[in-house]
Amino acid sequence: MVKKAKNLVAIDFFCGGGGMTCGLRQAGINVLAGVDLDASCRDTYEYNNGGSSFIHANIKTLPLDFFEKKFNVKPNDDNLIFVGCSPCQYYSIINTSKQKSVASKDLLMDFKRFVQYYNPGYVLVENVPGIITNKNSVLPEFLNFLHNNNYKYGEYKVIDMSYYGVPQSRKRFSLMFSRHDSLCMLPKPDKKRAVLSGCIGIKNGFPHIPAGFHDPSEFNHTVAKLSPICLKRLDKTPHNGGSRQSWKDDEELQLKCFIGKDKSFRDTFGRMWWNRPAPTITTKFYSISNGRFAHPEENRAISIREGATIQTFPKNYVFKTKSIITAARIIGNAVPPEYARRLGTLIVKNQGG
Repeated sequence: MVKKAKNLVAIDFFCGGGGMTCGLRQAGINVLAGVDLDASCRDTYEYNNGGSSFIHANIKTLPLDFFEKKFNVKPNDDNLIFVGCSPCQYYSIINTSKQKSVASKDLLMDFKRFVQYYNPGYVLVENVPGIITNKNSVLPEFLNFLHNNNYKYGEYKVIDMSYYGVPQSRKRFSLMFSRHDSLCMLPKPDKKRAVLSGCIGIKNGFPHIPAGFHDPSEFNHTVAKLSPICLKRLDKTPHNGGSRQSWKDDEELQLKCFIGKDKSFRDTFGRMWWNRPAPTITTKFYSISNGRFAHPEENRAISIREGATIQTFPKNYVFKTKSIITAARIIGNAVPPEYARRLGTLIVKNQGG
């Protein structure tokens, strides 16, 4: 059991199923609560993070003094950590609904209201790289706010999480600032990238399974069904990185939407490589038609547990839902716990923990 760091406490805004909370707790930080609008995350969050409360609330309407009243959180606490990993549809290159996109645009500024009220010792933010490049981004306003409120120590940049122990090509914006910790900086990258062979496969505890396999245990090595024609497509897709190019001239297997578009959506129906990081684990990783999510060798998409493991969730982390779609959404939206653990470990170390 990890020893708790002295006096360090955190609140995880937009917590989802608890990826960030899990990692901070692994580092020894006491996470008081996670806040999220998605009630379907509650059971997963609380089951795996005992002692951390799930607050089902809209941050736009949550009273500023809520944490003060419910958890006795005091403003101006140097040992207080606020985490704001807001949904990022507006700044993402992945297609999403316009309504969801616009609704996510200003969530960072809603988080700012709580930072301004409590003035925590540390502020952590994770988001998509587009929050830097989008011309309508609220990031410059948020950075000015931090500067004007004496958050003078820290760093922000876009990182590739495959250099931080996460075996996928997941580029994310990461920010960590402090009012008082002069050593506050983002973790340093590893020299080598984490790759797929280090986390899934038989040697890592994942037995061979067919498409459509249902695992009733909490391990949840469950995988989506495939139609007979899709099984034929995978059967003709070479192992370890093969793509749909191998059957593009087969009249039975080729999809009409891909005729003449060999250079478009090249990862769709593709297999992962053992010796490379996986592609970014999205909320649709259970579907081979939504990216390079086919197993390197087996004729199926990766399972729910394999996706979670690529996201660095512990193998005993239980996703409390019977729905593949809901489980994949919780996993794909999460901050990888290993990266969160590295952030938390730096804070603990700087505090003398």
